[in-house]
Amino acid sequence: MHYMAAHGLRRARPVELVPGTVSVITARMDYLSAATEPNWQGRELARLQSPGEAVVSLYARGRDYHKVLRQRLQRLSDHIEEAVGPFGHRVFTDSAPVLEAELASRSGQGWRGKHTLLLDREAGSMFFLGEIYVDLALPPSEPVSAHCGSCSACIDICPTQAIVAPHRLDARRCISYLTIEHAGAIPLELRPLMGNRIYGCDDCQLVCPWNRYAQRSALPDFDERQGLVGQQLVTLLGWSEADFLRLTEGSPIRRIGHERWLRNVAVALGNALRTALPEAAAPWLAALQARLDHPSSLVREHVAWALQQSPTEPTEPTALTLLN
Repeated sequence: MHYMAAHGLRRARPVELVPGTVSVITARMDYLSAATEPNWQGRELARLQSPGEAVVSLYARGRDYHKVLRQRLQRLSDHIEEAVGPFGHRVFTDSAPVLEAELASRSGQGWRGKHTLLLDREAGSMFFLGEIYVDLALPPSEPVSAHCGSCSACIDICPTQAIVAPHRLDARRCISYLTIEHAGAIPLELRPLMGNRIYGCDDCQLVCPWNRYAQRSALPDFDERQGLVGQQLVTLLGWSEADFLRLTEGSPIRRIGHERWLRNVAVALGNALRTALPEAAAPWLAALQARLDHPSSLVREHVAWALQQSPTEPTEPTALTLLN
């Protein structure tokens, strides 16, 4: 992530990011919806076996967490000010070059799992992190010990093997990075490994034993939006830009834009086509062919690649050749 590298040591030195910072208050907020069923991990893993269904990461199915957590952290800051008087502070939640997981780990919010995410024995990893940089000298809280033991489930399940070693992640291979942060073409060798994941990836969290204890959020903000869960890929590929903006309003998904959205859905449909029976493939092929003349070369290239994955498509020069 270039924006992180661009800020250099300010990521690790809070006082360089916000002059006058003496302490950092860390916070976490659960995001599983209140309606989440007991066997949610198994159910989510089962979605990955339904090639025509789009899979959106759990955290992104409700309201944009940036807005929710930032507002709540600001209210907490207001309460602190009522108690101690005016003080210098600044609120962050995935909004600046802040080493959130490391700060949370050092302050006792949990330990860094082998997938590099933060884990807590009573909440798993299904929570957001946020910080308040303050100019108050606060007593430090103690870190907690790690409890992953010999478990390697998160490493073993990673579809792209992005977790290259315990506590080491190659973001360039991570599906969450590829579908959200990465702006260009998705590397050819990684596309078949993405399956039907169109926004983010939860695999390493779904198999983590500690997520048996993941907590539900009482906030309606994180209730699942209709149209994002269990939706068919052909429907999502058919969204116009106006549809995309309307149906993702207030959602974190909106920030990737319509172009990347179509890119991701096209890759998922290509993966679905690879093993599809002819009768199942027909609507998928039609949806992709309808996007071959999209104004974006990025979308056209991924659509053409997807069409080439179908065993029913001709192997002669196709749209991919014609578009180059």
